[in-house]
Amino acid sequence: MLQVKGSEKLYWHSRRVEDTAFLLAEKYGVDQEKAALAGLTHDYGKLYGQEELIRLVQNNGINIDPIMLREPALLHAPVGAWLLEHELALQDQEILEAVRRHTTGAEEMGMLSRIVYLADFIEPGRCFSGVQEVRDLAVEHGQLERALLVAVEITICNVLQKGKLLHDASIALRNNMVLLLREKELEDKYGER
Repeated sequence: MLQVKGSEKLYWHSRRVEDTAFLLAEKYGVDQEKAALAGLTHDYGKLYGQEELIRLVQNNGINIDPIMLREPALLHAPVGAWLLEHELALQDQEILEAVRRHTTGAEEMGMLSRIVYLADFIEPGRCFSGVQEVRDLAVEHGQLERALLVAVEITICNVLQKGKLLHDASIALRNNMVLLLREKELEDKYGER
């Protein structure tokens, strides 16, 4: 479907995210088939232009927050999840959550969502400052939460540099990872109480 409707670039990006999500799922004990499917379909909403995504939101009562409506590039994630459920009858809530949250993240993200968020960030076609550090943390060092923290901080900096609206879900993800890592450090230092 992606190859038929989308661009060649989108198709190969989605395939690389599929492969990366599969590998991360193996490393972190998550269902690899679900991870691969979520990775492959994470950008399904990009098959539609921004005007079409907005029309789909309006015509189908898709719950979208005001920031996404003002930054339509973010719409492809939640609308893509809706499309997967309603066009392709995909019912797996973990996969739909992973697709829905792969752009902004969220304070509470299941493991599959975390893996797809990272897979999209570190897939081998990505080449920007900081990406190798995130790859190393996630793949070589097994530090999923630290990798998520660095990835979302890079994303936040890029959004701010471009003068775009910063989604509160990204801030919530960042803060959640900071708190989680602090708790782990305390546990390591003092042991479980």
